[in-house]
Amino acid sequence: MSPEFEAGIDASARLLAEERAGDNAPPLSVSELSAILKRTVEDRFGHVRLRGEISGFKRAASGHIYLCLKDDNAVIDGVMWKGGAARLPFSPQDGVEVIATGKLTTYPGRSKYQIVIERMELAGEGALMALLEKLKARLSAEGLFDGSRKRRLPFMPRTIGVVTSPTGAVIRDILHRLEDRCPTHVLVWPVLVQGQGAAEQVARAVRGFSAMQADGPIPRPDLVIVARGGGSIEDLWSFNEEIVVRAVAECSIPIISAVGHETDTTLCDHAADMRAPTPTAAAEMAVPVRADLVTMLREQGLRMERAVRRSAGQARERLDMQMRLMPTLDTLLAPQRQRLDQLSDNLGNGLRHRLADARAHLNQAGGALRPALLHQHLSRARERVDRLRLRPDYLTRIFQDQATAFDRLSRLFVSVNPDLPLRRGFARVMAAGQLVKSVAGAQAAGTVTLHFADGAIGAAIDGGPPSDPLEKPQPQAISPIARPSRKPRESEERRQQDLFS
Repeated sequence: MSPEFEAGIDASARLLAEERAGDNAPPLSVSELSAILKRTVEDRFGHVRLRGEISGFKRAASGHIYLCLKDDNAVIDGVMWKGGAARLPFSPQDGVEVIATGKLTTYPGRSKYQIVIERMELAGEGALMALLEKLKARLSAEGLFDGSRKRRLPFMPRTIGVVTSPTGAVIRDILHRLEDRCPTHVLVWPVLVQGQGAAEQVARAVRGFSAMQADGPIPRPDLVIVARGGGSIEDLWSFNEEIVVRAVAECSIPIISAVGHETDTTLCDHAADMRAPTPTAAAEMAVPVRADLVTMLREQGLRMERAVRRSAGQARERLDMQMRLMPTLDTLLAPQRQRLDQLSDNLGNGLRHRLADARAHLNQAGGALRPALLHQHLSRARERVDRLRLRPDYLTRIFQDQATAFDRLSRLFVSVNPDLPLRRGFARVMAAGQLVKSVAGAQAAGTVTLHFADGAIGAAIDGGPPSDPLEKPQPQAISPIARPSRKPRESEERRQQDLFS
């Protein structure tokens, strides 16, 4: 390459970076430049106040708050750490105009600058009212302010729970008014009524009263009063917080909201079952006047007494009228008295007739008891006794008949004895305890038992034809069996005599 060509090449087009003479700006890394910018911004803008509208509000799980502050022409990121976020007197929302106080810094990870907010306030009363209206519209859309959710207050609560500051004039006014009207047991849950942490304490107190057990060691309130004295909208802002409104709406006990004076209105008033213009008015709503109750009870007692007397007088008049219409005692008993006299007369006649009938019957029975009739009955009885006596000839005839019947049964037993044919050369074939009656039964059994007169022997069935044909039996003369004599033998006769002796 020629020197002229090299001289014409621009130094910015060189391939490799080279230090040139007189160059006192060494190259910086990106991290070094980010650190220089961070120090410069923090030194220059260590304390700033920005006015802008919140956009992209987000509360992280760690408790930190991330948001953007914007106006018509620019946007800046903002972050508020957990400690500062916990001290906020209101709940930030998108669209709310605020004034944020903090310092500017950079975030090297994205090459962006942001404001670290230390304190954040609403930008004037207009912004506060805008936030209030926005929260009111959102909670109203959820139905927390519906009239159908309102409950009637108990007429005579035994225990009243009060959520307020224990050192202010509010609790003294409530106790004094309750003492004048109708003394009632009061439970005070001390809370902060303004400032940091007031909303959380009020909500915790309302939920604590609602969670108490009816049969616990501390009596559960029948009515709850949330009370605070008057003040500016900033002083009453704790009772506009969402956590307080939801706690009041979810309370299982009827609740009265007495926050501020007549002209002061908070979201807690809309969520409660009843709104009182002042704490003193809340005490008047909570209980009736004891003197009025006593007077009313006295009047009701007098009215009841007059009603009872009037009812008794009317009943007495009706009774008198009924008594005049009822018959007298003599009129009612006259028929019964007459019947009693008639029965008394008939009783004597009946007894005389009965006595006469009894005498006639006795005479008739006495005439039948004659000695001749008695002797006749006695003779008939003796004849019946003689017929019933056992004579020896009668018993002998009975014994002979029984012996004849016994001989007949003995001959029948001998003729049906299954072992008698075995003595003549026959055998009884048995298989499995059953009598074999056919060839098929013997073949099916396979093994059989042959019973002879002198014993039994086993045999196997081969199923073939017999080796020797059976010979046809020759007819033989059968001698008649000698009939036993009807006259019993001497031994049998002796046994019979012994049996019936």
